[in-house]
Amino acid sequence: MLNGQPAKPAGILSNRFVQLIVLSSVFLHTGIWVRNFAILMYVLEKTGQDAKAVSLISVAEYAPIFVFSLIGGTFADRWRPKRTMIWCDLLSATSVGAVLLAFLFASWKAIFFATLISAILSQFSQPSALKLFKQHVPPEQLQSGMAMFQTTMALFMIIGPMLGTFVYESFGIQTAIGVMTAAFLLSAGTLTFLPESEQTEKQKAGTSVWQELQEGLRYVWSRSVLRTMGGVYAAAGLGMGLLQPLGVFIVVERLGLPKDNLQWFLVTNGAAMLIGGVLVMGWAKSLSPQKLLAIGLLATGVSAVCIGLSTSLAFSLVMQFFNGLLFPCIHIGLNTLILKGTEEAYIGRVNGVLNPVFTGTMVVTMSLAGWLKNGFGLVPIYESAGLLFVVSMLLLIPLFKLKEGVTKQQETG
Repeated sequence: MLNGQPAKPAGILSNRFVQLIVLSSVFLHTGIWVRNFAILMYVLEKTGQDAKAVSLISVAEYAPIFVFSLIGGTFADRWRPKRTMIWCDLLSATSVGAVLLAFLFASWKAIFFATLISAILSQFSQPSALKLFKQHVPPEQLQSGMAMFQTTMALFMIIGPMLGTFVYESFGIQTAIGVMTAAFLLSAGTLTFLPESEQTEKQKAGTSVWQELQEGLRYVWSRSVLRTMGGVYAAAGLGMGLLQPLGVFIVVERLGLPKDNLQWFLVTNGAAMLIGGVLVMGWAKSLSPQKLLAIGLLATGVSAVCIGLSTSLAFSLVMQFFNGLLFPCIHIGLNTLILKGTEEAYIGRVNGVLNPVFTGTMVVTMSLAGWLKNGFGLVPIYESAGLLFVVSMLLLIPLFKLKEGVTKQQETG
């Protein structure tokens, strides 16, 4: 829907809202990937590859999810989503500019400030984008729209590291900061062409932030669909946390190759995700979101088990491709289920409740993965991660009893 007119169901690409939001995400991902890799390499250079300093980057990226996700989601439900996203991009650009000034007059350590501020602002911007999707994309096109988003993300998983590395190594950190600033400003400029959204009734009623935050928690708990999704998020987060830090050990210990070969796994995964995102756009009309999600979770579980057992590079890369090909089903299925199963007024808060569940469980097992590997070995950890993804898939079973998976807005308890 754009300017009050429903988009033609014939094609998601003809929806002007989707065109603008995807273009904005291209600029935004450019800024984020240049930021991630330029800052990583700059910190490595400045600290002599100090692992503690590098770990602070991850802290700056993940900590805001715990602290600001629910708060950001609550304000996303109170504020106009278009205006919120524009201000977040503008403030991200401003924070990056402030870092450049800090370089000139203060300490290089101010570089962490840019990552922290951008991560905080994303907790306000992301749920606002979901609200806009709910408002301006017809229900039958939501899954295709999510697939386009996933395809954009996958594309930048391939070109993002190369882009960030090229900018930093060719032109230095100051130019990289300039690219970040320009990218965030271009994203904000693109968003200005989006349609206006109506002010929410809660804003007009003058309810407090604390009241709305409590309402959001009660809303999630009262919907069996959302409670189920919380369990799925938790199990998948535990599994992902085990896998994420141990990929390099698969290369070194199971395959007996130099650690540099990890890049082939990353490239294979990114390319497969790009192909998978395009394929899911074609499947969107024939598969329900809960089926897509179940396929993605099962594929991730099976690939984790196979990669953990494999001692063949070729077979491991095939399974990595298989995982990447169907991994977009998880992202697309999750977001579509949440959008279809949540009233527009609560989307920000639902996102703010569920995101920390996934991130929190992931960080827990991520922090324990090294000790668990040393205590039990690499193969049992990968098999356990695969089992957790299968468990998360089994938790979806109640959703198959619902018509269209989640479209009953009044479904409770």
